[in-house]
Amino acid sequence: MFRIPGALGKDVCDKDLGMTRRDILRVGGASMMGLTLNGMFRAQAASANSAAAGRAGWGKAKHVLMIYLQGGPSHLDLWDPKENVPDKVRSAFKTIPTKVPGHHFTEILPQLAKVNDKFTMINSMSYTPNGLFNHTAAIYQIMTGYTTDKVSPSGQLEPPSPKDFPNFGSNIIRLKPMDEPMLPFVMLPRPLQESNVVGKGGTAGFLGKAYDPYTLYPDGDDLDMGKMDRIKIEDLQLRPDLFSVRLQRRAKLRDAINDQMPTIEAAVKDMSLDSYYNQALNLIASGRARDAFALDRESPKLRDRYGRNTFGQSCMLARRLIEAGTRVVELIWPKVANSDNHSWDHHVGLTQRMKNQSGPMLDQGLSALFEDLDASGLLDETLVVALGEFGRSPEKGVSTSGNGNSADGRDHWPYCYTAVIGGAGIKRGYIHGKSDKTGSAPAEDPVHPMELLATIYHAVGIDPETIVFNHLNQPRELVKAKPVTKLFA
Repeated sequence: MFRIPGALGKDVCDKDLGMTRRDILRVGGASMMGLTLNGMFRAQAASANSAAAGRAGWGKAKHVLMIYLQGGPSHLDLWDPKENVPDKVRSAFKTIPTKVPGHHFTEILPQLAKVNDKFTMINSMSYTPNGLFNHTAAIYQIMTGYTTDKVSPSGQLEPPSPKDFPNFGSNIIRLKPMDEPMLPFVMLPRPLQESNVVGKGGTAGFLGKAYDPYTLYPDGDDLDMGKMDRIKIEDLQLRPDLFSVRLQRRAKLRDAINDQMPTIEAAVKDMSLDSYYNQALNLIASGRARDAFALDRESPKLRDRYGRNTFGQSCMLARRLIEAGTRVVELIWPKVANSDNHSWDHHVGLTQRMKNQSGPMLDQGLSALFEDLDASGLLDETLVVALGEFGRSPEKGVSTSGNGNSADGRDHWPYCYTAVIGGAGIKRGYIHGKSDKTGSAPAEDPVHPMELLATIYHAVGIDPETIVFNHLNQPRELVKAKPVTKLFA
């Protein structure tokens, strides 16, 4: 560990782990510290020369926006309803036609039904649990592309660790670094969480803290007041009177790294770290990132269209971040996976909770996001993915994961569920795959979560099989799966 004496009498360090992600942003964005430059360049070159480079959809996405519906929404009660099935399977909600001929949603999604010609529905998401029946382990799988050996019978995991596999966003910003002064990877408005396990699958893991997401978690837990107005962005402030002082501190940091990290390859000397420090300084000084958070610059009508709640305003903020240049945004559903009320974890009271709480917010916010991105042209270069860690059991009132369920509740169901994917060359108005009569299993074209993650990498122009080295210097693929290129036009 090294220390950088600050002009204000502070050391730029973290007691045990070195500099934090926010420290790095404050002092200049030393994003080369996770792995060596030569290793990163080799990985970038391997992706650029990949055999997949000429396949449909390759490199179409300049940005990725994941809408993560943690908790596991019921596919049967949203976008894959079934008719002519027993009452214990059938949704309590009526079906309605959508913009795509012959395809129906439930009445919970009237606004999304009007815009589903802008994206693809994957109705055949599926995987075999193998210890992934509960939220935390399943979240880790879709976020990292890997499962973990340490899964308790309940599915709970240990807290985040520097040994974890990286979140896909961390891999993307490492292999596709920013070329403009903007936050590369943002996660909002709350962390991934089940019970007391917070942030598992949401860090850069063995890549190092330099690749962690910039997190925007407003205080409180109120979905209805739109607390995005209260985001703290003090890290992006630079008062004129501190400009020269902070320049000096950045220079000291640069010198210390050059002095105390002799193992950085010759590539550093060839290109100099100055450009990376200057880029991060520009981020702070330019105000570009700070301006992205100025939601009050949007018209009241548009803010109303997104919904005056945390999810809706987060969707609008995500669009503003993408517009300003952010590479990856992960918008986490603003309720803990296994909490009550607005959560998607509907073990009890599904009908009323989905009708009055989670359903309307999803419908309003996500439909407005697709309309807004499309109208601005950003949808052409932004890959939008919306899904949860699994679906819900076709039969109501049964236990599939050891949880208790009311007669109006559905348990966890990873065997078949639905994902939304759109933008960046994805087919419009396409239905990929098909579930069986009761929504229990894929009848056609099953898609594993890891294959969806491989598709995200492919869309960004990164070979999913690109090798990274973990904390033990062992080679590992980004994800052991192939992209689903049939999703692209």
